Amino acid sequence: MNISFENPDKINGLMTLTFEKEDYQTEVDKTLKDYRKKANIPGFRPGQVPMGLVKRQFGTSVKVDVINKMLGEKLYEYVRENKIQMLGDPLPSDKQKELDFEKGETFEFVFDIAVAPEFKADLTADDSIDYYDINVDDELVNRQIEMFQSRAGHYDKVEKYDAAQNDMLKGDLRELDADGNTKEGGITVEGAVIMPEYIKVDEQKALFNDAALGSIITFNPRKAYESDTELAALLKVEKDVAAAATTDFTYQVTEVSRFVKSEINQELFDSVYGKDTVKDEAEFRGKIAEGIKAQLATDTDYKFLLDVRAYLENKAGELQFPDTLLKRIMLNNNKDKGEKFVEDNYEASVKELKWHLIKEQLVAANQIKIDDNDIKNVAKETARIQFAQYGMSNVPEEYLDNYATEMLKDRKNVDGLVDRAIDIKLIGALKNVVKLNNKQVSLDDFNKMMQEK
Repeated sequence: MNISFENPDKINGLMTLTFEKEDYQTEVDKTLKDYRKKANIPGFRPGQVPMGLVKRQFGTSVKVDVINKMLGEKLYEYVRENKIQMLGDPLPSDKQKELDFEKGETFEFVFDIAVAPEFKADLTADDSIDYYDINVDDELVNRQIEMFQSRAGHYDKVEKYDAAQNDMLKGDLRELDADGNTKEGGITVEGAVIMPEYIKVDEQKALFNDAALGSIITFNPRKAYESDTELAALLKVEKDVAAAATTDFTYQVTEVSRFVKSEINQELFDSVYGKDTVKDEAEFRGKIAEGIKAQLATDTDYKFLLDVRAYLENKAGELQFPDTLLKRIMLNNNKDKGEKFVEDNYEASVKELKWHLIKEQLVAANQIKIDDNDIKNVAKETARIQFAQYGMSNVPEEYLDNYATEMLKDRKNVDGLVDRAIDIKLIGALKNVVKLNNKQVSLDDFNKMMQEK
């Protein structure tokens, strides 16, 4: 077998693989013998089918299968051994000649190979990158405390509605006819919940201002709620039925509830961090500050990686890619979306490809390696953050471990977790390589910077 590779412009490669009969025939014969043992052909006992008949019936297809298998193996072996940085999959070249597998003995395959441009992406102590530390001030801690208070809060029954308190009403809805009378067979909902503060139309919202237990308010739900989805949820009907409900409704208030935030006390401390972990408000605030700082560290590290990317992309300059071939590859991978999709998305795709190549070099230069434990730890941390968003800060390790195990059973999750694990180790390594320009910023200013990205 002969393999040749032409790469005159360094980014467009042409690979030719030639198979002679002696390259594949031994494997073909071996496969046909196996076929003979298993062949079920009328008139012959198993294993007694004449080899000539087996060859006539299966010879060509077996030859094709064997050659295709060898083709893939040898092509990728050559790429690997010769350290060709191939982009995407090889594509059949327009130089490919038609092959006659039935009669032919020598087969030549020609592939177009997209090759990554040659460049050097490295960072040293001479390189300087901004690193932002977000100030965890009293305002941030107070925001978190208010969130914990709200999550641990409850509703109390009151006599009269107060818009400033964002009170919640419960009552009975009845559809009226055009004359203002209760509509026979109309929509009726008992125990309908309304929070007037969420009504966007001021005129309709104002109708509830003096509501109290027993009050009967006449309003128009169609005018009060902008979407059919909201209206259908209130009236407990399908969207098409809700859309047809254009007249007024009466609403008799049967209950007024006011949300009361939890007090800052031991009960709140225990609900957030576990029993007796925190003993007073000072410890509570300190624990919250630690948690915020840990969460924000993830964000600042991510910002650092974005800045590394921008720095190295600029340092690498404009790279030449095999555009025509890459567009063919992209189209081949998105056959259902067509050429317009390729043209619309090619520039962004190449930009991501450039960063991918830069990142590959950084990973190799810093000897970044991950194992199953790294991936598992990322899954656990992801779970921990998700629970924290719902105010669950004291989730047992065993529960996190089980949750992470379930996440790892889904292949769609694994790829993202692997990338995250690599990023974490890469960020840690790069922070020890480059000179960090440490900058103190507020959370609001940091968020503004991230929005500008």
